[in-house]
Amino acid sequence: MLTKEIKSLVSKDIRFELRQRSAINGILLYVVAIVFICYLSFLRVNIIDGQTWNALYWTILMFASMNAVSRTFVNENPNRQFYFFTLASPQAIILSKIFYNAILVFILSMLSYFFYIIFMGNKAQNELMFIVCVALGSIGISAILTFVSAISSRTNNNFTLMAILGFPLMLPLLLILMKLSEFAITGTDWLTALIYFLLIFLIDAIVLVLALILFPYLWHD
Repeated sequence: MLTKEIKSLVSKDIRFELRQRSAINGILLYVVAIVFICYLSFLRVNIIDGQTWNALYWTILMFASMNAVSRTFVNENPNRQFYFFTLASPQAIILSKIFYNAILVFILSMLSYFFYIIFMGNKAQNELMFIVCVALGSIGISAILTFVSAISSRTNNNFTLMAILGFPLMLPLLLILMKLSEFAITGTDWLTALIYFLLIFLIDAIVLVLALILFPYLWHD
C-alpha cells in the first residue's frame, strides 16, 4: 500500500513539473551560467587544480539543490496539500517528495558534471566512484532539504529559513562528499574510500528515519 501511494505521488509531482517547465528550465540555466562564470574566472589562469575543481562543483550543486528543493511544498496550496493528506499517509508523502527530489538533484548534478567537463575539463580519474558519490549525496541532500522545506513552508520566509536550517545540516554531509570525490579525483582505490561510502550511507539512513518519524507531527499541525 505504501509503495503504491509513493508511486502515485511521485508520478503526480513529475506531471506537475512537466506542466511548469519554466521553473526547472530556470534552474538549468542557473547551473549553466554559474559553470560558465567559473570558466571565465579561470580563463586567464588557464589552469585549475583538482581541489578547486572539487570545491566549485559541490558549491554549485549545493545552491542549485537549494533552489530546486525549496519549491517542494510551497508550490502546492494548502487546500491541495490537505486533499493529498486525506488520500495518503504522511510517510508516503515525505518519502515521495524525497524520492522525487533525489532524482531531480541527481539529474542536476549530472548536468553540472557534463557542463563542468565541457568548460573546466574532467579532473575525476575514477569517474564511476565520482558518480556513485554524487548519487549517494543526492539522496542525502534531497532528504535534508525536503524535510527542511516542509518545516519552512509553515512560515512566510520560506527560502530564508531553508538557508538558515539547511546549510548547517548539510555541512557534515558535504564535507564527507568532498573528501570522497577528492579520492575519485586522485584515483584512490575503492577499499580506501569504503569508510566514507559507509558514512554517507549512514547519514542518508539517519536523515530518512528522522524524516519518517518527525514529518507526521508537521502533517497533523
